[in-house]
Amino acid sequence: MIDIKDNYCVILAGGLGRRLWPCSRKNLPKQFIDFFGTGSTALQQTFDRFTKILPCKNIYVVTNEMYVNIVKEQLPDIEDDNILGEPINRNTAPSVAWAAHHISHINSKANIIVSPSDQLVINEENFKRDVLEGLEFVADNDRLLTMGVKPTCPEPGYGYIQIGDVTDKNNFWSVKSFTEKPERDFAKMFMESGEFYWNTGLFLGHAVSVLHSFDNFLPVVLRRLDSDNPDFTFEEECQFVKENYSLYPNISLDYGILEKASNVYVMHCDFGWADLGTWHSIYEQMDKDSENNVIIDSNVIIDDSKNNIVKISEGKMAVINGLDGYIVAEKDNVLVICKKGDSSALIRKYVNEIQMKLGDDFV
Repeated sequence: MIDIKDNYCVILAGGLGRRLWPCSRKNLPKQFIDFFGTGSTALQQTFDRFTKILPCKNIYVVTNEMYVNIVKEQLPDIEDDNILGEPINRNTAPSVAWAAHHISHINSKANIIVSPSDQLVINEENFKRDVLEGLEFVADNDRLLTMGVKPTCPEPGYGYIQIGDVTDKNNFWSVKSFTEKPERDFAKMFMESGEFYWNTGLFLGHAVSVLHSFDNFLPVVLRRLDSDNPDFTFEEECQFVKENYSLYPNISLDYGILEKASNVYVMHCDFGWADLGTWHSIYEQMDKDSENNVIIDSNVIIDDSKNNIVKISEGKMAVINGLDGYIVAEKDNVLVICKKGDSSALIRKYVNEIQMKLGDDFV
């Protein structure tokens, strides 16, 4: 049985959330907004979820330095030294590399779980059970672990993990392959085969194993800090990161580490999960009216319309007639009306075009 004080959590909260534009904006991305009108943001819900599993002082948040003050405001119980503010966006692999290095410097026995900040977890008791079982699996072992859930539909917007050989523990398998956002036909084949799980983005490992994997597959950056100044302070660490972070490639944890390492495993989890990162994934998860419309915390009159998802700002009113299968989303100075089908690619395309033509005012 591992000591709870050796368990740590890293919440990744630095993304721009552009797939949920225009409600998610550069100055206030999706993880920092109360998207569903529940009274708490996605970041706050994630933080609260982990405070029920491990000590608050063992929870770290990695974000962009422009959002550090927002994190402090939304999580008043977190210490300043538990917020790692990245000087530039470098995707999830460098984020985890810095967090693992920082935590291992504090506790070389650390077991770490890395979590996105924008997930839906329905059964928190099952979540706690699975997290603790996963931390036991990686403790003092050279294993990297992902948490997978059985697909309930052929969702092309998710990542998929193909299971390999079963281990000596129930619900744990070696990983045969990763597939990121397959075409719908392939997603259907994956689901029907029974060999694939959705990739939740939850990642676990013992600190030593995590750092060893990063040393194998990413440029050695932070290890130089250890050799130059083994007794560095948090301020010195942050300064070193500010000066050297650009040496990391802009690469995801899955692509940079998990797809290349040979000691990666997947755990079958059952806590009710959804990625809330896209309009389509939110539509699939939300309750619908009699015409399969999803209205999110909005004042709307909807008539002769079906299969739509609508999100309008507080204090505004929308009247919608004759739409079938659309996103209708409004925030501040932007209104988006577009087909729901391949919305992630469309939204990304529009954001890039607008930023190139008009700058950041509408992004």
